Amino acid sequence: MRAEPGPTAGVLPETRLSRRFLGHETLLVLALSLGASGVSSLISFIGSVTRPGGLDEQAARMNTSAAPGRPWLDLAWQLFGIATALVPVVLVAHFLLREGSGLRTVGFDRTRPWPDLGRGAAVAAVIGSTGIAFYLAARGLGFNLTVVPENLPDVWWKYPVLVLSALQNAILEEVLVVGYLLRRLGQLGWTPMAALVGSSVLRGSYHLYQGIGGFIGNMAMGVVFVLLYRRWGRVGPLVVAHSLLDIGAFVGYGLLAGKVGWLPTA
Repeated sequence: MRAEPGPTAGVLPETRLSRRFLGHETLLVLALSLGASGVSSLISFIGSVTRPGGLDEQAARMNTSAAPGRPWLDLAWQLFGIATALVPVVLVAHFLLREGSGLRTVGFDRTRPWPDLGRGAAVAAVIGSTGIAFYLAARGLGFNLTVVPENLPDVWWKYPVLVLSALQNAILEEVLVVGYLLRRLGQLGWTPMAALVGSSVLRGSYHLYQGIGGFIGNMAMGVVFVLLYRRWGRVGPLVVAHSLLDIGAFVGYGLLAGKVGWLPTA
């Protein structure tokens, strides 16, 4: 006689999230996203420092054309790149949902839009002015490449794509490097100071392609963002701040490059 299925038939057993399991998960998430970007950036930096000429004579180009002379195909590639770059965020959301909370646990939701916007704008105003001065000084001292934030053709979708690119950068970095990583490192037994250092060094690592100045500047920004996250308990303001900083850099460069003397171009 065949036994009848019990009430839990077809239900997966609860997974015990051991430290080893969470450690492997974290490594896989980073290997698929910003950890891999850090390794790629290191290789790019080695190539730059071993190339004849100083760092300030070389350029680090962002938001470049994927199909020169074919604007519609280029647009398709741009949107595809932005969408696929956000897949690790969806993966992290899935892992956090497994714990019963989702991205709400790191403060990436719509529960406090106006405080997030106000705090983010204030942070962007402070870091933006400081960051420009630091970049110009680092480049002047030969520690940084000339950063070209955008090199897209003058087509109708140029600035909307730049804004979307900025939003993608902000969401990916702040959700993964601050919210998710700090949560996992804490669960893995890291001290608050060690987690702060780990998160900040990771942020600096994937900006190393810009030069030593890019590494140090973004690592310092990482320290500030971790401290603000611990104070506010939300990545929402950090996403706003990062979005505004990148929009200012991408769109500002597109509008000002070659028109003002203080902005280096390549």
